[in-house]
Amino acid sequence: MQCNLKQHQNDSSSTDARGALYKDASGAFADLGTFLPLVLGLIALNHFSAVGIFVGFGLFALASALLYRRPIPVQPMKVIAALVIVQQLSPAMLQASGLLMGATLLILAYSGAIDWLSKQLSPAISIGIQLAIGLQLVGIGGQMMSEQWLLGVLAFSAIFVARFFQFNYLAMPVVLIGATIWHYWGGYPISIELQQSQPWSWQWPSMQEFSSAAVLLVVPQLALTLTNAVIATSALAKDKFADDDPKLFAAPKLAKSSGFANLLLAPLGAAPMCHGAGGLAVQHHFGARSWRAPALFGLACLLVALTWDFGAATVLSHIPLPVLGALLAIGGLQLAWSQRYLDGKPYCKMVIVVTAGASLLINAFAGLLIGVMLEFGRKQWRLHQHLQQ
Repeated sequence: MQCNLKQHQNDSSSTDARGALYKDASGAFADLGTFLPLVLGLIALNHFSAVGIFVGFGLFALASALLYRRPIPVQPMKVIAALVIVQQLSPAMLQASGLLMGATLLILAYSGAIDWLSKQLSPAISIGIQLAIGLQLVGIGGQMMSEQWLLGVLAFSAIFVARFFQFNYLAMPVVLIGATIWHYWGGYPISIELQQSQPWSWQWPSMQEFSSAAVLLVVPQLALTLTNAVIATSALAKDKFADDDPKLFAAPKLAKSSGFANLLLAPLGAAPMCHGAGGLAVQHHFGARSWRAPALFGLACLLVALTWDFGAATVLSHIPLPVLGALLAIGGLQLAWSQRYLDGKPYCKMVIVVTAGASLLINAFAGLLIGVMLEFGRKQWRLHQHLQQ
């Protein structure tokens, strides 16, 4: 009887381990709705080196897996990537922006500026910023789904409804792989032309490219990076992994890892990279809990880089854009939602709404400043009321 019990316990443990691995694998690629459109856009529209970009993400993801031991995501810097695509800027400009962003993040982290700023960030401010970014991601995802509404809505519905079932972590890979196979075997034209990317080469930007990148790319990106990739990601990670040491996810540490990654990998052709609250939210939603998620993502990126000219480009070019949009919209919804909307105090709800509104109407940094001023005003009012008693 004891032997049978022991065997049963071993079987249960093995099943749990497999389930955890499947969930990590599902969560590892749940952020492709944000990652692929920007990365593939740089390769297809700007003809950047696919090898340099995927090697950069692969190495950064593996380093994050070792450093944080949790699914802290690796993403392209959205503002820089979008501006480079729209304005058709050169690879050297992209690399200059990565080097400048890396140096800036390290200066802010080691000077204590980010640590001070994160201490001023109340949960209401963080939730407001996450709400704004989540709504923006939903909007972008909706635009991508509009390429073929029926497919986009079906993919969105399948992934959303699956969250109510036991094996919800299987929904994302099943939908993504199934849609890609359907798109390929159905003879549909490729979604994105990826065959014209440049070969990998070592480059160092000129002083003119550094100065242009600082004005055109770094300044617009910095506010979003500080709020979403550093401060909001820190707050969300501490909430999702409350049993871990909060110092593991401290804002300065996230800034340092992004800073060093960009400084070291930008000269190799990597795109500017950072962490992200949206990526963490959607990866956690689809089951990622351990270091295996970023490690699997990193290994996949390195595999794509190695096999780019041997089939990887063809496979990725057949992923339907509406399906990527559905993934992005799901991630945006997950980031935007908070229980504080239901049980928060009235003043906290007001701070959330005002912070989110300013972030949407102006930018994330403006929302952060306005939220901090509101919280500072409340503290001063409480102090005034206390002194009068």
